[in-house]
Amino acid sequence: MTPEQELISALQTIPWFQDLNPEYFDKLAGISSLIEVEAGEKLYQQGDKQDYIYVVLKGRVAVEIAIPGKGRTRIYTAEPIEMLGWSSVTPVVRQRTASAVTVLPCLLVRMKASKLQKLCDQNHSLGYVVMRRIANVAASRLLVTRFQLLDIFSHSSDEGSNV
Repeated sequence: MTPEQELISALQTIPWFQDLNPEYFDKLAGISSLIEVEAGEKLYQQGDKQDYIYVVLKGRVAVEIAIPGKGRTRIYTAEPIEMLGWSSVTPVVRQRTASAVTVLPCLLVRMKASKLQKLCDQNHSLGYVVMRRIANVAASRLLVTRFQLLDIFSHSSDEGSNV
């Protein structure tokens, strides 16, 4: 199997691409690559320019933010078939709002964000599938954040009542 066929095969395993027309896989393969990353490597750092979107095929990636006075805090762990760096294909965000560090050795699909945006603009049916998935990712991450905030506030109110 050639590297391009291997990449197309990997893209076809991603559930949210399974409804795409076959010709879109060639286009996605043209802007993507398969990368293997060892545990403990940074994919990107908070404040970096938005350049790539990632889909975890194997492994696990920690999403962390820097909190003044507290240091780096993990806010999410991406598992296989989850997306990272999704905000890079939105029209407003221009820099990373978090860092991503591999927890386990990973196999990832890496897509050039600007080229994915262009493909979505040129092919509205592809754009619909991609943006619908990104909306689902954003909604699920907001839900996770809401639960984390509820947990933080419930613990801080417990501490305050002991004063």
